[in-house]
Amino acid sequence: MRSSVPGRRSTIRELPLGARIALGAALPLALLALWQFIIVLDVVPSYRLPSPTAVFLAGVDLQNRGLLGIHVLISTQRVLIGFAVGSIVGLVVASFVGLSRLGRYLVSPFLSGVRSIPSLAWVPLLGLYLGINEDSKVTLIAIGAFFPVYTVVSHALRNTDPQLLEAGRAFGYSGVRLLGLVQLPSAIPSVVSGLRLALAQSWLFLVAGELLGASMGLGFLLTDSNNNGRIDRLFLTILLLGLLGIITDAIVGVLERFLLKRWGA
Repeated sequence: MRSSVPGRRSTIRELPLGARIALGAALPLALLALWQFIIVLDVVPSYRLPSPTAVFLAGVDLQNRGLLGIHVLISTQRVLIGFAVGSIVGLVVASFVGLSRLGRYLVSPFLSGVRSIPSLAWVPLLGLYLGINEDSKVTLIAIGAFFPVYTVVSHALRNTDPQLLEAGRAFGYSGVRLLGLVQLPSAIPSVVSGLRLALAQSWLFLVAGELLGASMGLGFLLTDSNNNGRIDRLFLTILLLGLLGIITDAIVGVLERFLLKRWGA
């Protein structure tokens, strides 16, 4: 029985790339077909639900004006910088809280309270102290990325296998070396899960961040389209945010495979 289960799992993992892409695209294509079907039957008026063609043409129009690529690049840059900063700080603080009783009792209760603050509540505060510039937007995204990494990794470090720790100490590891060579590698699946959650949170906080007086970016395009009644651009922006989320999550998936191959054992 034991040998059959791993065999079945490996068969799933070894699906050809084309088959995996086809399976992943099946549901979006089905939803797109349902969307077009609703438009053809005129179930929902066009001013409330644009057709897929209208959304596509809205994207073509923005691209022809040279605006679509700029919106995408600016938002992606903000997300990646904020995600990197928030994730690094999250790993550092998680290591302190997860491995130190002082950190657990001193820092953890405070961060539990801060974590419950909604993203929009930070907007006026960051605008007041950092100004209406890139710093406030990136800082807000970094805050969004920080908490998933901190929460998941600190919990994983607190629950590191004691036998693994004893083995590491037997080899003379302690402090930072024990953390880097034993504890963090043992928590790699949790680290990657935290990074994935942080990346998704970064895209969520992007929209709130671009409320801080942004004149470019997908968050700005979202609110501007809503204010001007351009529902076709509104749907386009939502689809772009979802697509970029999928792409960046796939990049983290590549990182996960590398880390598990390097330290998974």
